[in-house]
Amino acid sequence: MIRAGNHGRRSVGRGRARAGRLGAALVLAGAALALPACSSIRESRGYIVDPVLTDAIQPRIDNQRSVEGTLGRPTFVSQFGTPTWYYISSITAQRPFTRPRIREHSVLAVRFDTAGRVLAVERSGPEQVVFLNPHGDKTPTLGRERGFFEDLFGNIGQVGSTGLGGAPGGGPNGQ
Repeated sequence: MIRAGNHGRRSVGRGRARAGRLGAALVLAGAALALPACSSIRESRGYIVDPVLTDAIQPRIDNQRSVEGTLGRPTFVSQFGTPTWYYISSITAQRPFTRPRIREHSVLAVRFDTAGRVLAVERSGPEQVVFLNPHGDKTPTLGRERGFFEDLFGNIGQVGSTGLGGAPGGGPNGQ
């Protein structure tokens, strides 16, 4: 009988070992499935830079038409000063549950003279990017600040009889 009791204990020990190995395998499988979810998502925004095409633009040789034919339409065009076309490219990376962050950023500025010929091609990177930090969740405006009740009841008594047609003439155009 002692042997039968020992044999029963051995089978319980083997069952626990199998359950432990199965649990470890499940944990490893879960970790392997979760790892791709932690990788960052890369996204290109704006102009996709092709160094062969951007290097092909030559000052005093190319004009606006040839630049548009080579690089395509610009991201935006300057409104004041020297006519300049801007091609802006950004590559962002975003981890799950976070905001996207800029990993690569470049600006290609093509300046033209008044006749439409290329004056210069300038490249810049993230060193000239300005990061704005908004002040709170409100946009500051000029003028006085009004409270909740002033906004709610501020127009009471402000609407005169002229606005409602009670004045002589009746209508909004005095007719």
